Formats: sequence, C-alpha cells, structure tokens
Amino acid sequence: MTSAQSAIESSSRHFVLASRASQLAQIQTNLVLAALQEIYPPPSDGDLAHRSPTFSASFMATSGDKNQSQALYLLGGKALWTKELEVVLKERGVDMVVHSLKDVPTTLPEGCSIGAILKREDPVDSLVVKSGKPWKSLQELPEGSVVGTSSVRRVAQLKRNFPSLKFLDVRANYRNTRLAKLDAPNGPYAALILAKAGLVRLGMGDRITADLQPPTLYHAVSQGALAVEIRSDDVEALALCRMLTHWETEWMCLAERACLRALEGGCSVPIGVSSKLDVESGDQKAATLTLTGCVTALAGDLHVEHTVQVRVTSAEEAEEVGSALARTLSDLGAKKILDDINLDRERRVEEARIADNTEGTA
Repeated sequence: MTSAQSAIESSSRHFVLASRASQLAQIQTNLVLAALQEIYPPPSDGDLAHRSPTFSASFMATSGDKNQSQALYLLGGKALWTKELEVVLKERGVDMVVHSLKDVPTTLPEGCSIGAILKREDPVDSLVVKSGKPWKSLQELPEGSVVGTSSVRRVAQLKRNFPSLKFLDVRANYRNTRLAKLDAPNGPYAALILAKAGLVRLGMGDRITADLQPPTLYHAVSQGALAVEIRSDDVEALALCRMLTHWETEWMCLAERACLRALEGGCSVPIGVSSKLDVESGDQKAATLTLTGCVTALAGDLHVEHTVQVRVTSAEEAEEVGSALARTLSDLGAKKILDDINLDRERRVEEARIADNTEGTA
C-alpha cells in the first residue's frame, strides 16, 4: 500500500465527480461513482466516526452539448466536450471529471492528467435499423438508403465499402432522440451507426441490428472506455483512480491514443483502430499487443491500413507501439490524406463563417 493509499484509508475528504449533463454522461459518471462507493461505502445515518472518503456527482452542459446544429467535422475537435469541465477541475470546483475516453484530447491542459481508465465495453460500432424494417445488415439496405452518423471516420470507411449508400449527419444530446429521428415515419434515415457501448449503457442494446466489426468498420480511438481526469498534483485522487484502473484496457487505449497523437488527428478525422491484448500468464505484467490503424479519405477513395504485433511489458511500451504504427501509416500515405482533410475543413469553416455573416446582415 502506498503512502497516498494509506492516507485515503483514514481520510474523510469529500470528492466531487463531474461530467457533461447528457443522459449517457450521467449514467457513465454514476458507474464510476458506484465503483468508488463499492470500495468506500457511504456512512450509515448517524455514523459520526466515519473516516473514509465520500463521493457525489455534479453535471454541466458543455459547448459540444449546446451546439447541435453544426456537423462535428466543423466544430473544432474534442476539447468542445472537455475544456469547460477542465476549467472547473483546475479551479478546484470538482475533484474528478468522468469522460468517454474517445472524447478526450490526446494532449491535456497543464496540470491535468488521466488518473484512471476503467474496463472497456465492446468498442465496436453498431447498425441500428429503422423500427419495423426487415434489413439485418448494411448489405441488405436498398441502394440509395440514407444512413445517419455524425462521424466522418464512419462515413469515410463505409463510403469505401458501401458506395451505393448515402450518409447524413444526425446529432442530438441523447441516443433516444437520435432513435426518434430514425423511427419517424417521414424521416430520411433507413439506419443509424452508433457506438455499441453507449447503447448498452443506456439500456438500448435491444435496438442493435448488427455489430460492425473490423475490417468492415474500425472503431474510434479509445471507444468504449471511461476515463477519470484529475489534477496532476492530487495524490489522493490518483490513489483512488489506480484502484479503478483496468490495466489491460489502459495499455490498449494508451497505444491507440499514442497513434492518434502522432498523426495529429482529433475526433473529427477518419482515423480508425482495433486493438487486442493477449496477456501472458505469470506474476509479471506482459502481453502481446496487436494494433491496427487506418486512415481513410473523406470520399472513401484512398485508404491506408497497417497492423503491428509486439510484446509489451508496460504502458510506456504500449504507447511506443502506437507511435511507431503512426509513423508507418504516415509513410504509407496517411499524412497526405490528413493534410487534405484539414485543408477541406478550413475551407468549409470559412464558407460557414461567410454564410453566417451574410445571414446576419440580410
């Protein structure tokens, strides 16, 4: 037991967990809250001698929740969901921030760090077909069918594999709102593509028509994993977080994030991954990490993909695998694809700015 863990055992400090105010974010934060309270149960009524940490949750709407009109591709990256929460964390208004790790930028603000990465749900994306329709796969959708998704990663990969389908942005704060848009009798969508983990956590797993496994669709970096962000100097929070961390998930996600960081891509670029960790038996942590990464042009016409398999014995070695994969992908043509995507985004952002200014003066 570390000195920080020893201090926690006798601490009566109250920790406030925070997250976005969306339905899914609240569910995820309550999962982390329950895990902490399982380690340190709340005091019983009248227990004045209680000497262990206690926990509560707080929720706030972020810019990413408030702006539901523009496509994610044009909104400026993952910090849209994390920046305001990190300000409150650094100002000591809260002690821990719970995120979907896929929404967390690969470079954090000074003074913040990822304290815990919890065991991952299935990271794949899933097909959800309009209620009452008989289709069981993307292959069965009629030519010209409209598939809703807010992810350019999904669109780029699926355009490559399913050129007869059309793709349309579908944004909403809650997945049940997206499903209402899908099921609307006169709505344009034949199906949606959503992260399986979110559907399962929301209790909507029964709506999943089919999982889209690689190589049909490579998932987002760190998809399916929850993370707890803390202040870097908060040793007590870090001690609590290490009790929550699932090291196998941590190694895979850190490898994926290292690849993304080296490619300088955010949540609004089409970088897909898949990882697997085959753990060795024995007292020492060691495993074979298999990591695949891909980058696909927005039109689906260009695609770079590579897989590496390396024995690793630490989180740092797993990160280096991800960085090395990124270098290989870049050499194979990924950098050119991403440069073209960034130029396209800059052009479209400028067009949107001009259009907004024109409407404002009309």
